[in-house]
Amino acid sequence: MFKTILTVAFFIISLCANAQGTIKTMFYNLLEFPSAQPSNREQILMEIIDDYEPDIFMVCELESEYGADLILNTSLNDEGVNYLRAPFQPSQSGDPDHQQILFYRKGMFTLEAAEVIPTQVRDINHYTLKLSTADQQTDPVLIEVFVTHLKSSQGSGNQTLRLDMVNQFTDRLETLDPDSFVIFSGDFNFYTSSEPGYQELLDPTNAIVMVDPIDRPGSWHNNDSFQDIHSQSTRLSSGPFGAGAGGGLDDRFDFITISENMLGNPKLKYIESTYKSFGNNGNCYDNSINSPDCAGDFSQELREHLYNMSDHLPIVMDLETDKEIVLDNPDFAVISAILLENTMASSELNIRLASSVSESVSFEIYNTLGQKLLEFTSENTGHISIDISQFANGIYYLKTNIPGFKTLKFLKTP
Repeated sequence: MFKTILTVAFFIISLCANAQGTIKTMFYNLLEFPSAQPSNREQILMEIIDDYEPDIFMVCELESEYGADLILNTSLNDEGVNYLRAPFQPSQSGDPDHQQILFYRKGMFTLEAAEVIPTQVRDINHYTLKLSTADQQTDPVLIEVFVTHLKSSQGSGNQTLRLDMVNQFTDRLETLDPDSFVIFSGDFNFYTSSEPGYQELLDPTNAIVMVDPIDRPGSWHNNDSFQDIHSQSTRLSSGPFGAGAGGGLDDRFDFITISENMLGNPKLKYIESTYKSFGNNGNCYDNSINSPDCAGDFSQELREHLYNMSDHLPIVMDLETDKEIVLDNPDFAVISAILLENTMASSELNIRLASSVSESVSFEIYNTLGQKLLEFTSENTGHISIDISQFANGIYYLKTNIPGFKTLKFLKTP
């Protein structure tokens, strides 16, 4: 009996160590948070985050440390203490009310450093995250995360201010290890890829070469050829809320860019086709994101939340590592309540429930884009089989309604 218990324990610990090969990132312009209407936006944000569950969450237009704590305690840690945040650092630039900050999954990362890079307009916030891997002492995976909000509006003067801010970023790259993994995200307010700031950002002569993961150059503004990557505005009119911009989706203002080494280095690599304007079904040009005409993979419920939350859509992107990620201090009791018998499956996903689970359990399965593919409720029968034969091959995530339950990952194979 004791040997059997040890075997199960080692299985669970192994599952905790290997179940997180994917790192999910999200950037979001929160629109004057928390003062803008409606007044319950921390709850709305919770629903949006629960749809995607980022491991790295980067934001701009944060007004105060109070707002940062609202996000942490209500929007992120609604099911237990699963996230931490970087220190809130007051503005050192010209805009005291619009700040950036980083939230990250507890146990998956350690925050090694944080700094502010002042500019004429708004700060650039720089954070160094260390991934919790089995060999982090001898071969650490460090991610240099930069978050900002470039100068808004058209005109040569504003383009020059955007360029000056980007120059501050590219100058800072010269002080980093040239092999660093770098993420630079924000509301960049670029109208076209010909803008000097965008050209400087991707200049191949920079100390660390940055790339736009989707590589879609062009004139993004008011161009339906790019409607699938537009991120602003989620609303035809700002009237109902008194803040933000209207006009419908017709601009690509929000970006996550990465260092070129993340296109091919297995130590930390961008997963192709995971970069999305979250909630954009590709059919919402010059329309509100919650319009019934914009139906598709992203649900009506999610798009309603996005409409109410901000005039911007989040940008999401997944990374993967060939390292073994070890989550610190896993909640043994919660994880052991539900186990996947097979983390790789071609036709049936088999789930085992512990006898301690006395209530019915709701299950949801999501793909890597955060789209819900299946939802069902089951009584505790001890064993559940789910037909996944019609799923495309790839990675999926299993969620339940059990408080504190950590999402489990499985691979659909041929």
